[in-house]
Amino acid sequence: MIELQNVYKSYSVGDVDLPVLKGISLSIDSGEYVALMGSSGSGKTTLMNLLGSLDGLTSGVYRLAGIDVSSLSSAELAEFRSRHIGFVFQSFNLLPRTTALDNVLLPTLYASDGRTHRERLEYAKHLLETLGLAGRLDHTPNQLSGGERQRVAIARSLINRPRLLLADEPTGNLDSITELEILDVFRQLNEEHKITLVVVTHDAEVARQADRVVHMKDGLISRDERKSFSGARTSSECEPSNVRPTFNETQSFPLAATVNAVAVATTALRRNLLRTMLTMLGIIIGVASVVSVIELSSGASAAIAETIASMGASMLTVGPGKGSSTGRHQRPITISRHDVQAVAEQCSAVQVAAPLFYANLQLVRGNRRWSPNFSLGTSPAYLNARNWDDLEIGQSFTDQHVNDAAKVCIIGNTVAEQLFGTEYPIGQEIRANGVSLRVVGVLSPKGGDVIGNDQDDIVIGPWTTFKFRVNGTTNDAPKARTFADLLPPMQVASTRVSAYRESIHQIYVQAKSSEEVALAREQITQLLSKRHNVDPAGAYRINDITEVSKVVGQVVGGLSALGLIIAGVSLVVGGVGIMNIMLVSVTERTREIGLRMAVGAGRKAILRQFLIEATVLCLVGGFIGIFVGHLWSTAVGAVVGWPTAISIWAPLVAVSVAASVGIVFGYYPARIASRLNPIDALRYE
Repeated sequence: MIELQNVYKSYSVGDVDLPVLKGISLSIDSGEYVALMGSSGSGKTTLMNLLGSLDGLTSGVYRLAGIDVSSLSSAELAEFRSRHIGFVFQSFNLLPRTTALDNVLLPTLYASDGRTHRERLEYAKHLLETLGLAGRLDHTPNQLSGGERQRVAIARSLINRPRLLLADEPTGNLDSITELEILDVFRQLNEEHKITLVVVTHDAEVARQADRVVHMKDGLISRDERKSFSGARTSSECEPSNVRPTFNETQSFPLAATVNAVAVATTALRRNLLRTMLTMLGIIIGVASVVSVIELSSGASAAIAETIASMGASMLTVGPGKGSSTGRHQRPITISRHDVQAVAEQCSAVQVAAPLFYANLQLVRGNRRWSPNFSLGTSPAYLNARNWDDLEIGQSFTDQHVNDAAKVCIIGNTVAEQLFGTEYPIGQEIRANGVSLRVVGVLSPKGGDVIGNDQDDIVIGPWTTFKFRVNGTTNDAPKARTFADLLPPMQVASTRVSAYRESIHQIYVQAKSSEEVALAREQITQLLSKRHNVDPAGAYRINDITEVSKVVGQVVGGLSALGLIIAGVSLVVGGVGIMNIMLVSVTERTREIGLRMAVGAGRKAILRQFLIEATVLCLVGGFIGIFVGHLWSTAVGAVVGWPTAISIWAPLVAVSVAASVGIVFGYYPARIASRLNPIDALRYE
């Protein structure tokens, strides 16, 4: 079964080559029980490592069951160990904080023998029960005696049904009674199961149990003693074909192996829960920052869009500019009610034009006082343009109310709540700067505007009422039947007094569509400049809501970008922390890595395992960060009144970033782990 031809093995110590094996040739038959004996430094352990493909030859040929082991790649060697070889180590090499059953199942994580998980589980239980550990399956190594731990190690070595069982000083750490028990187990395995058994020992009692004792000295075989041996099987019974096997390890990420790696990674992270949580803290903070910034910026963007819709995406306001110079004098520019009518009738791009007159009002009802944010005199056309003609309760004022300067008003929800509470406001009287106004309607709620002002904190009435009754002087108050009867025709060249009497602050304009806003601006400028005989450049200030929203959007975008940069820094810091912890983990688990390689894990499997550990660490931190970030954005929105909106992009971005951080910063430690030499890793202290 085993054939060694002129095998040499040397180790480099500095610039000097140290020969350990010096041309060994050895054959071992299938089913043979062989003991390798020799003093320390004789090369027996090195020979066993070569037989187990844990170490490579310097020169020579090694064949096992017809397979030229010396020609296999590292990936093929890993599957070769998984299929054909079982190891029993002197120091047991059991995974701590892992049950006996899970330790036995460890080699099956890397096996590709076609068995289902249930079949492997049942076989592992059968092995432990056969070895006298039926009641100890769920015990961890620190809950087992030395003999029980060695039995677990033997069961682990047999789980993949190997052809060759290698034992390195298997009784070196056991008392004499337990030693005899383990030797009986080996004899039973050899006689009943016909397993080829090679035991490395310096104990003569152990060697006497073997059918053959190979003595080694100074890297050579000094003596080969054979006892009577009739357990060898014929070639047809045990030898495989000489055809080179096909190895599945060439697959990069098989699904089953990936699932197993995720389970192993989760278990490893659970073992050091506190360190895991502290490591995830940077990822949690970074992801939470990303989520909160995206939700807050999305909320602000949605609020801006909603406000634009409520105010009218094609809205413009027209106000007087810097004036017109005539010689050394500068004539002020005014806007009159006739200008409003002209804009509405003569500008083809304009759908609605309404006068705007702003006042500063103190509202009083009984013992309640309130100063609204907005006190606005206008016409019914304004309410239609603002989509406010559908009142919550009551009705709007009319054009007749404007002509009569009627003492009526419409209030917003905030004003109604402050002055009336739960009372019904329609028909009630309030005093505005000492003037009684009757409430005829309550506006439907609109919420905040693009800069956060409460649009419902408003009182609206006829502009004539606000200008000449509430905000005017006694000389301005009308004495005729209607206010319209009192007003003289507007004459641009008339006195300043007559122009002042009809002047308003602004014109509210609704373009026919958002695409015609620019045309409406141009038409309004030309019309008013011609009517007032002024230079169009700078004579009028025309603003539209899209300009305001763009400015606010730029501010929100800038703040969002700054927040994302800060979040990115947090993620980088968290990624560096993960890299550091994974490097520490590789150092701490070097012997574990060597053990996994010994039982069949290839470099890709080790790389995959540690890479998945880092990714799982980041993904778990990412999901926690999503939850924390949502809570944080909600809390910020509730405290400072900032609008928030749940965005599907927030968790997607967060999870993608977290996974990317895990892959990028986990690759280097994972690669270091995968490049370890199995025998060096097993010897690591």
